This record gives sequence, C-alpha cells and structure tokens, in this order.
Amino acid sequence: MRELVGTCTVCGKEIYCEDGFLNGEHLDNELYCFDCAAEKE
Repeated sequence: MRELVGTCTVCGKEIYCEDGFLNGEHLDNELYCFDCAAEKE
C-alpha cells in the first residue's frame, strides 16, 4: 500500500507512506525527503 503523506519542506518532493514505513523523515514538525534530511543534519 502506498499513501501520499505530504511534500518535502525544502525541495517539494512527494513523500509517501509505503507499507507502514515513511519514505522520508519527520524533523522539527516538518517533512523532509532523505536527501534534504541528510543535508540538514
């Protein structure tokens, strides 16, 4: 199952929940794709 959760705060890439796993990261009450989250840390 694949469900759209939202978009990355930085780049606007769509972030999905796939089979119960978030395809990104939730940091500081914002959504980030994995690439933007790595740059933020």
